Amino acid sequence: MTSFRIGEAATLLGVSADTVRRWVDAGRLAAGRDEHGHRVIDGVDLAGFARAQAADPDAGAEFSSARNRLRGIVVDVRKDTVMAQVDIQAGPFRVVSLMSREAVDELDLRVGSVAVAVIKSTTVVVERAAPARGRAGG
Repeated sequence: MTSFRIGEAATLLGVSADTVRRWVDAGRLAAGRDEHGHRVIDGVDLAGFARAQAADPDAGAEFSSARNRLRGIVVDVRKDTVMAQVDIQAGPFRVVSLMSREAVDELDLRVGSVAVAVIKSTTVVVERAAPARGRAGG
């Protein structure tokens, strides 16, 4: 069975280790202890918690078939005469979008703006991460 230490869980959730400790101490997230007395969180429990914490980033989502929506802050906008590149930092994820300059201007996208990256794709590649320190199980 896969389990995660507090720091690993924090990285996966995009929060600080202190935040995860507070959630555990408050009973919001279940944790046990490993053979060394370190707090560990079961992978299934962490996945359920992460799913429950996922807020709808945009009320308009109910009118779209896209389910992959990442709310973040615009950290870079590069425009030329026809095209533009917009970089959004959504938690620990950097999302880069290439679009028309006209679209950037109409949306008034600027560094510091809040934006939602809506991802709709027929191809999504999923890779399995290497087990952390040999604690992963099947």
